[in-house]
Parts: sequence; C-alpha cells; structure tokens
Amino acid sequence: MKSTCPYCGVGCGVSVDADGAVTGDVSHPANLGRLCVKGAALGDTLHASGRLLRARVDGEPVALERALDNAAARLRAIIERHGPEAVAIYASGQLLTEDYYVANKLMKGYLGAANIDTNSRLCMASAVVGYKRAFGADAVPCCYEDFAEADLVVLVGSNAAWTHPVAYQRLAQAKQQRPTMRVVTIDPRRTASADLADLHLPLRPGSDGALFSGLLHWLAQHGAIDSSMLPHLSGVEETLAAAQPWTLARAAAACELESGLLAQFYRLFTDSDRVLTLWCMGINQSAAGSDHNNAIVNVHLLSGKLGRAGCGPFSLTGQPNAMGGREVGGLANQLAAHMGFSDAECDRLQRFWRSPTVARRPGLTAVALFEAVARGEVKAVWILGTNPAASMPEGNRVAQALATCPLVIVSDVMANTDTTRFADILLPALGWGEKNGTVTNSERRISRQRAFVPPPGEAKPDWWLLAQVAQRLGFGDAFSWQHPAEIFREHAALSGFENHGQRAFDISGLAQLSDDAWDRLKPVQWPVNARFPAGCARLFGDRRFYHADGKARLLPCAAPLETVSDEGYPLLMNSGRIRDQWHTMTRTGAVPRLMQHIDEPFIALHPATAQRWGLADGDLARVQSARGWMAARVRVDGGMRLNELFAPMHWNRQFALQSHVDALVTARCCPASGQPALKQTAVRIQPLPTGWQGWLWQRNIEAPSGLRYWARAPQAGAQRLTLAGDGAARDWAQAQLATQNMQLQEAVGAAGEYRLLAWREGALQLAFYAAPRLPTLDHAQITAAFRAPPADAAGRFALLAGSRARGNDAGRIICSCFSVGETTIRQAMAQGCDSPAALGNALKCGTGCGSCLPELKQLLLTPARA
Repeated sequence: MKSTCPYCGVGCGVSVDADGAVTGDVSHPANLGRLCVKGAALGDTLHASGRLLRARVDGEPVALERALDNAAARLRAIIERHGPEAVAIYASGQLLTEDYYVANKLMKGYLGAANIDTNSRLCMASAVVGYKRAFGADAVPCCYEDFAEADLVVLVGSNAAWTHPVAYQRLAQAKQQRPTMRVVTIDPRRTASADLADLHLPLRPGSDGALFSGLLHWLAQHGAIDSSMLPHLSGVEETLAAAQPWTLARAAAACELESGLLAQFYRLFTDSDRVLTLWCMGINQSAAGSDHNNAIVNVHLLSGKLGRAGCGPFSLTGQPNAMGGREVGGLANQLAAHMGFSDAECDRLQRFWRSPTVARRPGLTAVALFEAVARGEVKAVWILGTNPAASMPEGNRVAQALATCPLVIVSDVMANTDTTRFADILLPALGWGEKNGTVTNSERRISRQRAFVPPPGEAKPDWWLLAQVAQRLGFGDAFSWQHPAEIFREHAALSGFENHGQRAFDISGLAQLSDDAWDRLKPVQWPVNARFPAGCARLFGDRRFYHADGKARLLPCAAPLETVSDEGYPLLMNSGRIRDQWHTMTRTGAVPRLMQHIDEPFIALHPATAQRWGLADGDLARVQSARGWMAARVRVDGGMRLNELFAPMHWNRQFALQSHVDALVTARCCPASGQPALKQTAVRIQPLPTGWQGWLWQRNIEAPSGLRYWARAPQAGAQRLTLAGDGAARDWAQAQLATQNMQLQEAVGAAGEYRLLAWREGALQLAFYAAPRLPTLDHAQITAAFRAPPADAAGRFALLAGSRARGNDAGRIICSCFSVGETTIRQAMAQGCDSPAALGNALKCGTGCGSCLPELKQLLLTPARA
C-alpha cells in the first residue's frame, strides 16, 4: 500500500507492508525512498493506546448517532439565539483536503460566517501574505528538484536538519554531488543544519528584515538588478528608496553581525546565478513576519532569481496539509479555491455551491478566535485534529476560555489531550492509516493518503462527521457525499470554475476523476488543467504574475527590525521543534523509540548566560514571562547567543507538570497575517530549588502528585518519569506512591539516597530511585525488568542498585533509527572509527534517516567528558 507521511510538509511517500511496517516509497518524487525516524516509526502509532473509540457527551459515553444529534441541536440553538457569528471551527494541517473542504463549505457557505481558522495560522500565514502581496497568488514557485540545481542555498529561520530531515538530506546529497554549491544558514542559534553550511550568520532575533533590506540595497549599489525583470515589476522605486538607508554597516549593526561576514553573504547572493532561499518558522512566527517574507521575495524578484531551475523563494510548510488547507479556504481570511471576499468572488462561490448564504467578510483568525471565545462572543467552537490548549500562545488563557465556552466540540483520535478535557461533545475521528484522502506538500504536490487498516471502534472520517452534522442542520443535499473522491471532484471543479487563468490554483484537470482513478492518483503538482495536464513543477518562468496588470510587486519592508523588551524580563526565549517529536506529542510521544534522543523538556542557553544566572548543565530551572512560567532541565549550548534561550514546543500537560512553553508566549501577532510571534518572548530564569531528584518507572500512565517537577517518557512495558520534589524522597514515596498489596524492597543510602522496588506476584510494578542530584542508572536494565523480572534475589538486589557493568549501557541515544548511544559510539571511535561513514559501517548509526549525522560529526570533533 502506498500512502503519504502525516508529519511535516515534505510530504514523503511511504510504503506499508502487510504487518504495518513502514518504509520510504522510492517512487515518490518528494522523498525518493528516504524517511526520517518519525516516518519510519509510523507503524508504532497504528495501535497506540489511549485512542478515542466512542463518542462522549458531557463526559458520558454515548452512541455516535446520539452525539451527532446532540451536536446539531446545540449548534442550532446557539445560531438561532446568537447568529452564525457565535459559531467557529478551528481546524488543522493534519486534516485531509477533503475534510478541510467540508468544514469550510459548512462554515462559510451554509452557516454564513467565516469563523473557520486553523493551526496552520501558527506556522505559515505570513508566507501566504508574502506570496499574495508579491505574486498576486499564494503560489510557491519552486520544487524539490531545485535543490540539485542551485548554486547557493540559503536556509533562513529553518533548522531543516531536524524539522524537515528528508529535505535536508536531499540538500546534503546535492552538495556532496556538486561541491561548488554553497550553503548559508541564517539563524540566531547554531543548529544541526549549520553542519552543512559554508557560512553561518547568527543574527539578532527579529532582524531578518534588516538583513534582506540591506541585501536589496546592496544589489542596487552593485549593479546586480536584472534589468530584464523591470518591465514585470511594480513598486521598484519606492521599495529601493525604503531600502536605501540600509547600508552594509547599518544592516550589520542591526543584525549584530560583523560587516565582513554579512558582506560575504551579500557577495555570494550577488555572484550566484541560481539562488534558492528556504525559510520556515524563524521568518513566519514574527510580529513582522509578512514584511520579512516580502523582504526575501523582493531580492529574488529584483535579481531575477526565480522561475528557473535552482532559483526562487521557497517557504517550507510545517504540516503535511497546510497547503491543502490554503487551497480550500481553511484560513479565516480567504474563501475556497484561493478566492477572496470581493463581491464578485463571494457571488461566484455562492453560485457554485448553490448555498443559501455565503460569508461576505473575513472571520476571526486563530488568536482573535480564542479571544472571542474568552469574551463570550463565540459560544460554540468545533476543534478538529489539533490541540490549541497546548499549542496556542497564552495557553493558560486559551484553556480558561474553553472551560467557560458554552459548547466545545472536539473531533480527535486520542481520548486525553489538553484540549479534549474541555469537550462537551467528543467525536472519535480516524487517524493515519485509517482514512482516505489527499494532502498537498510544500512544493504544491498533491498526494494520496490511503487507508490500510480498519476503523477502530466507532471512529469516522472528519469529513463524514462534519457532513452528518450539516445534514442534521438541514443542509442534506449539499453534504450528501458517500465517498471522499466525490468531495475531491467538487473541490477540483471549483478551482476551475470561472477561473480563466486568473487564479494560480487550478486543478480542474482532475475534476472528472472516477473513484478508481482518484484512488490510483499519483503525486502531481498543481496547476493541473488544460494548460498543464500533467502538472507544473515551477511557476513564473514566463514572468507573468497574478495581479491584474500581470506584474509582481516589490514591497518596502515596513518593519525591518523587530524588537522585544519587557521590563524585568532581560532574556529572550525562542521556541521550536526537536528532531524526533511532532507538535504536542499526542502521537509521537506514545512511541518509546521516539523518546530515546531527547526525553524531557529542556532550556538551552550559552555557557556564559548559564553562569551569569547561577545555572549549570543538568540543573532544573524555572523560566518566567509576563504570561506564565515553566520548568525544564538546563542544556548548556555554545551555539546559543548570549542572553537568549531555546525551549522545545512539544511538551504538554500530559507529558510534563509545568513545561508548557506556549503558556509563556504573549499573543502578539503580525498585523497583516495574524500569525503569532512564537519565536521571541521576554523571560527571566532562575534555578528551580528541589530537595531531591529521581526516576520513577511505573506500569500505569497516571501522573504523580506532590512534586516540583515531572516529565514522562513512555518505555517498552512501562512509563518512566523524571521527578523532583521537596523534603525527603522517602517521605514523598510513602505518601504518594500506591504500593498497597505489593511486596516492597527498599534501600536508604547516605546523603539522601533512596531506592524502592514494588512487586506483585513476581512482576515489577514500580521502581523509584532518588538522590539530591539526579542519579545515574542503567535505564535499559530497569526497563527490561518490567518485561522480564530478575530470576533470583541477586538479580533483584542488582536491580535495586540500578546499575550493572557500565559497558552494557549504550549511553545517551544519538541515532534513534538503530538505538545507538553515545557510549557505544565513543567506544567505536576509540577503536579507530574516525568518520561518520566508518561509524555507520560499524554501528549503522547515520545510515537510516541521516538526522543524527550532524551530532555524529560533532562527537568526532569533541573529546569525551571526564
């Protein structure tokens, strides 16, 4: 079975065999057989525990039909009393295009309000604005084949090595095959992606607009304007005039970079014929994100470096179907098929849908939507496939808003998330491997996701749940589809309806697909129409754009330098993703192998910053902003800038006590896109005082109480928690751990050490190890004891000690694909392995997805710590 990975926007094709094992699809053009570790572990998520299998109404399990009746009745009552503006839908880039289409049609075309937005607002809304302002259409002009054709690749605000690993490995292969290719990384942190870079620019956060305004001025000053582009551009004079003050010296000062370093980049861009700029959240998640997007597009337009192989401004979307959501109008400020809210477009859509009404003005974007919920203006919200109580800025306020909202409907695959606990009506949805539909990746490529396992319990496709409620609201004829291919055909037909080449998005060439042809659909890049019947890899080669005059627009960067300051909060916190986890961990967090690399929340900071605030590597710290606080473990990282922190976004309330990063983030948004500024939060930091720290293994998932800190990491056969508390560890264990009717084995050591094993009928139920500092243990041995307990008393005492011959401990896991740890790698290095290739031959590390290669190279350069 061929399908598509449900994680990042690379859109990798996967092959699934009869027993559920997942491998890369060598025939899929997005990945050519490569997979990252998350994709390779997809089979481990198919039967994950904690699935939502039955509907619930007001906390009670009910038949699905009754839940749907209840949802429709409550929605109808709210609409009749308060109007359709009191209703909202919050969707997700995890939805399939067919799901998204139905949600948008119901909200905008039949309820008649535009209050449908998506978690994609948090990741790429500023890129949408940038493209639309420049090109007249939300149209990414590039493709992955451009990686192999570029002379210069610029990675800005993107740690693609961890966030888009397959794309990054494709770039690494291209550089290996063409050593003359140059790579520049632009990022305040020196991330794993800098491993490939010929030049790294550690710019001041928020200064991207200044950097690219300076580049635009440099191009003008150094005769690097492509004069053949000028007839195809408008806004050139005013944009160049706005960039004129941004001399090399001023741009370097604003970016806090050495002038020579910045000039080196400017010369590389100027002298390279084919330049590909790749960006992601570091650009988009900014209060000036839309302007920073246009600053990037400006330099490509003015230099003529787009519309050709190896060239162009290429936004890397974060989710598997963020692009598909844009196509069907999943954002509150657009209609379906890339249409806007002009009278002509609204009339066109209403004619096509034959709907009683259609939204005539933009709706509430994500942050504004939940603010309206908090004010009581939105009284019903339907949340599909996402976890806003964990992922939205000011997460505590979002949680409070959901707690007071009169009607919260949640469709999800998991029963217990930060958001499902607020649901009045909980609907079981299908997950990956169970549902059928299409997704569109970062390069406009439409691919199929296919079902290959039966639906569990009463779970249904999101489109079906939406259509059932729509029918109960009286819209039956318009929502009577029996198969997702019918929805796709309608979506494709709408894209070509009265288009006449005016809208870039046009897949009308697929509108007549039979169900069987849709099922067999091969990956294809839009547009797919009479002009491009087989799709189109690159756009704007003819230099014809989608503004009415056919020209592209240069726009002055109105906010070239974003600054954040908050009295009493002297540090700046950046948030982002780590290699092996996805979003709020509701799926990847349940897979033990994906917890091997990084297993608890952390705060990364420069050694000098750590020293200034009294912190050392491995300490627990409390980080506080004006909106909230979190606790995490300190990681000292020489690749950080001074007085800046980095924290991963993934840990939610199900996996940690108080490590929810977005609770600290202010709901500050780009005024043009409504995208929150998740990358810059003013904070302060201090040590988190504790009486003891420890490890707890237990069979159940219940969170412990009475602690200062905990973080959970599922293991094979057990749950392992990192803990910290006040007082004496033995007192906490006796008061809090449920050890009734168990055989206990205790050891009380000097200097506050305490260890406890609890057995029932010969099976290990829990293991607890504590000391003033986090004790060093043989984790593999302890986890294994939950599956196969020691056979004799000596084995039990060794288990209580928590250690065995250290040669058996692989150490911190570096390669998740093959579970290869740092200790094993260093032993191989001591035996003569002096390159990543040699380590791969000996241990297989780095030969899977390749995501660990930057760390392998770093280990080869650094001696083992004493």
